[in-house]
Amino acid sequence: MDLTLAPEKQYSISDEELGLLLEVAERYRESNGGHLDDLAIQAVAEATGVPHDYVRIALKVRFDREHRGLLTRLRGQILSLTPDARLYFSTALLAMLSVVLNGSDWMMVRVTRLVRNNSSYGVFAMIEVIAVCLALYNCSRARDSKSAFCSGALFGGVFSFGLAVFGLASGIRMQVMPLMLIPTAIGTGAIGLLARYLLTKYSGHLGLKDSAEERQVLLQQLVNLQSKLREGEQTVTFVSLDVVGSTKMKVEADPLAVEFTFNEYHRFVETIVEKHGGRVHSTAGDGVTCAFKDATNAWTASRHILGGLFELNAFRNKIGTPLELRIGIHTGEVVAPTAGDIRSVNFAHVIDIAAHMQKYAPVGGIVVSDDTAVFLPGGSAAISSERTTVSGKAATVYVPKQISLPSFVHAKPADA
Repeated sequence: MDLTLAPEKQYSISDEELGLLLEVAERYRESNGGHLDDLAIQAVAEATGVPHDYVRIALKVRFDREHRGLLTRLRGQILSLTPDARLYFSTALLAMLSVVLNGSDWMMVRVTRLVRNNSSYGVFAMIEVIAVCLALYNCSRARDSKSAFCSGALFGGVFSFGLAVFGLASGIRMQVMPLMLIPTAIGTGAIGLLARYLLTKYSGHLGLKDSAEERQVLLQQLVNLQSKLREGEQTVTFVSLDVVGSTKMKVEADPLAVEFTFNEYHRFVETIVEKHGGRVHSTAGDGVTCAFKDATNAWTASRHILGGLFELNAFRNKIGTPLELRIGIHTGEVVAPTAGDIRSVNFAHVIDIAAHMQKYAPVGGIVVSDDTAVFLPGGSAAISSERTTVSGKAATVYVPKQISLPSFVHAKPADA
C-alpha cells in the first residue's frame, strides 16, 4: 500500500511489512495494558524500519477500519497527530477546561455572596489547580525546549483570551484583562521551559526514567516481541494443484463415484507429497495446497503427481472422465504464528502467488516461478524454454512431452 503524508513525500510499504508493523504494535499494546504512546510508536518505527509518521498513519487506518466505540476512535484520531501537535492539542484542552472551571468558580462566588456571606464552594478551583498541574506536566515532558516554551505560552494565551471572552459574555469583571494576553503567554512559556529543565535535571531523583532510557527499554521490548514473531519465519515452497473441469465432471457423474474418486485423488496426492518430504497444507474442494521446505522436493513431487495420474485414472477413477491437473509452484518467506507448524500459515502472499501460477498453467502442466527455479539444479533453463509472467513474477512453463503447448493461452487463466 502507499501511505502519503504530502504530495512530494510517498513511501511504499509491502503487505508483509504492514502486517509485521501492526502485529508488533498490537503485541506491544497488549503487553502494555492497551496503551500505545508516542514513545512506543517511535520504538515500533525503529524496530520495523518503517518511518515514524507512516507508523502513526498505519495505526490510524487500523483504528478507522475497526468498528469501535467513540472514545477509541477519538483516541485513534489523536494518535495520528504528530507529537508536537498532540502536545499543543492537549495543552489547549486543559487551558479551555481551566477557563470553564475558573469562570464557574466566579459564578459560584457571585451566587454565594447573595446566599452564604461571601463563601465559595471551591470545588471548581480545586479541579482547576489539577488542570494547571497537568498542563505543567505536559510542558515538562515536551521533546525539546522549544516545544516546552510553546506549550506553556499556548496555555497562558488560551487561558487569558478565554477568561476575557467569558468576562465580556457574562458581564463579570475578571482578574485577567485582554491586554495581559501576550505577557501572560510569555510568562507561562517561561514556566513551561523551567518545568522541563527541572524535570530533566532531577528525573532520576524523582524516580522517573529519562526519555532516551525509556525509549531504549521500549525498543528492547519490541525487539524481543519481534524475535518471537520471527521464530516462525522460514523459506517455504508452496505447490498449488487444481483438477481441470471438476465442476462439470461432478455434475455429470454419479455422486458416489465422485466421492470415491476424489477421495482417492487426495490420498494419491498426500502419499506422493509426504514421500518427498512435504505435507498437505490445505484443501478446498478439489484444490490442494502443499508445502515443502525444499524447492527441489516440491518440483520432483509435482512431476511425480503428473506422471502418476495415468495409474490413478486407470484403476481408481470411477467417474469415467480422466482427471487432469494444473500445478503452480512458488517459493517465499512466511512467518508461522505457531513456530514449526506450516499449517498455521493461512494468509501468506506466497500461497496466493502459487495459486495464481496454477491458474495460468496449461492443462497437464506446471508453472514454476523464478523464485523457486533459483533453488533447482540448472535453474529455470533446466525446466523448459517456455516463459511467462504471472502476478508480476517471471516463471517457466513445464509441459510433459505428451501434452501439446499450443493449448496454453498466456493472456488469461484457463477455465476451471
